[in-house]
Amino acid sequence: MNRAHRKTLAAIFARPTTASLRFSDIEAALIALGGEMDEGAGSRITVTLRGVRIHLHRPHPGKEAKRYQVEDVRAFLDRLEIRP
Repeated sequence: MNRAHRKTLAAIFARPTTASLRFSDIEAALIALGGEMDEGAGSRITVTLRGVRIHLHRPHPGKEAKRYQVEDVRAFLDRLEIRP
């Protein structure tokens, strides 16, 4: 995990939840943690990390993740006991 990934991970766990985090940065951090990404139909993706899956939708037309998406990723990482 490089510095940018660690910064993204810290932003995911920041309170209050940020709405200015780019979704592509979240994807890159999850992959850096060892996650495998599968493309679905349209904007759907599935990330598998340590045998646990999370289903997400890429935001469109914007690039920033919605607050609920950041909170979903935070809960997913919390469940896997991954913290910054």
